[in-house]
Amino acid sequence: QVQVEESGGGLVQAGDSVMLSCVVSGRRTFDKYAMGWFRQAPGKERDFVATITLSTGNTYYSDSVKGRFTISRDNAKYTVYLQMNSLKPEDTAVYYCAARYGGGLSKESSRYRYWGQGTQVTVSS
Repeated sequence: QVQVEESGGGLVQAGDSVMLSCVVSGRRTFDKYAMGWFRQAPGKERDFVATITLSTGNTYYSDSVKGRFTISRDNAKYTVYLQMNSLKPEDTAVYYCAARYGGGLSKESSRYRYWGQGTQVTVSS
């Protein structure tokens, strides 16, 4: 059974930076996965943030975070990161990491089978 666990959230001020980490365990072959970050603000739907293919490192971002957030991976550590810079109050949300086996880049949450419990990021103005 594949497990996904996020860490690194917290309370920060606007303009600050935060790095989230996502560790994948129970994997069959880590580099066969594509990973995604999603977020859900109170009262809103879960939105796509960024995705990366672990084999090639190809990435794709939502327009709202492009240029501010960077997704990366360390295959040796079975870990994916989300570096978030120039944070805004509207970035406040629970951030979820998700994994899909054998897939390419996708912003559709329904294509991801394995999900973490989420980590809260709160950005104060």
